Amino acid sequence: MEYRRLGRSGLKLSALSYGSWVTFAIQLDEKVALECMTAAYDAGVSFFDNAEVYAGGESEKLMGKLLRELGWGRDTYCVSSKVYWGGELPTQRGLHRKHIHDACHAALRRLQVDYLDLFFCHRPDLETPIEESVRAMHDLIRQGKVLYWGTSEWSAQQIQEAYGLARQYGLTPPTMEQPEYNMLHRDRVEREYHRLYGEIGLGTTIWSPLASGVLTGKYSSGVPADSRMAVPQYDWLKERVIDSTEGQAAIRKADRIVGLAAEIGLTPAQLAIAWCLKNPNVSTVILGASRKEQLVENLASLDRLDLLTADVLDRIEEVLDNRPELPRQF
Repeated sequence: MEYRRLGRSGLKLSALSYGSWVTFAIQLDEKVALECMTAAYDAGVSFFDNAEVYAGGESEKLMGKLLRELGWGRDTYCVSSKVYWGGELPTQRGLHRKHIHDACHAALRRLQVDYLDLFFCHRPDLETPIEESVRAMHDLIRQGKVLYWGTSEWSAQQIQEAYGLARQYGLTPPTMEQPEYNMLHRDRVEREYHRLYGEIGLGTTIWSPLASGVLTGKYSSGVPADSRMAVPQYDWLKERVIDSTEGQAAIRKADRIVGLAAEIGLTPAQLAIAWCLKNPNVSTVILGASRKEQLVENLASLDRLDLLTADVLDRIEEVLDNRPELPRQF
């Protein structure tokens, strides 16, 4: 396993991590979840990602139960949660001080840990001043309940504002962002955040490296019954990724990527994950495998980075034809 610094912080995370979105408590039962977490940990994975909204909290409960059963030393792994969607009431949603406080303590109970290594503001809250959210996160860090806080799917401007407010008032600034990043979705990570890596030392824990499975080629002939697109709770994902005009164009590109992967001796998933790892601004790639065999295949991506030569990367760019144009430097 390779370990990378989380931005400018001193914390190093495994370059490949394991997340529970969609899978835990929905696609995976306890037995398979245990097998996957064990396989990940044995391969050197040190970061396990979760959120209050995943399966309505059941995902964190399952992960917490397994962490307790496995008995790993607390100093050998990192675990995260995210705050925004905790319930239907106004007190249960958003990034105001009360919900951030309540969500953190609820995550600690569900995960059965004394502190969260990483705690993310899951989406921007346009109804709460950013300063209020920054202060709430800073307080949790001072109390020892959170070690690092960050954002997920915030704009560069919002992240910069949070960072500036923290520096202005002597508070703890955000360390990391969790954005979607893959061959088909790259503008935010490669262009919008471009200056933040150097200016504030932003780390990234990227999700959906396989573009919800599109880049594996599994959706070329429809939606398999055992795929996440077939899960009723995620009809919105199917509509966005599969049923749209953009989705069909992406599937056609993915078919060409599948062919290229076979040519160089990689599975499509391995090629997609390795491509993400080639970006030096990616701190860790979150894997979301629903079977142990799938996870083992994806973990092997790290050992095949040498196959992504300059020529192969150029051929990928020809297929994708979506390289973001970086801002001009004056």
